[in-house]
Amino acid sequence: MKVNMGSTDRILRVIAGIVILAVGVYFGSWWGAVGLIPLFTGLFRFCPLYTMLGMNSCPMK
Repeated sequence: MKVNMGSTDRILRVIAGIVILAVGVYFGSWWGAVGLIPLFTGLFRFCPLYTMLGMNSCPMK
């Protein structure tokens, strides 16, 4: 997997994932598991959808 996410995108996804999971736990809903998607894409710095769309938010080195 090639890194295709920049720092800002990564931080926002991890925060959003944690918030969605927390809301799901708070309300006792399994829909909170949806928060795993942005959480894992942020942690691994790879988004499969970005690859399919040809996007890349990672700055070039």
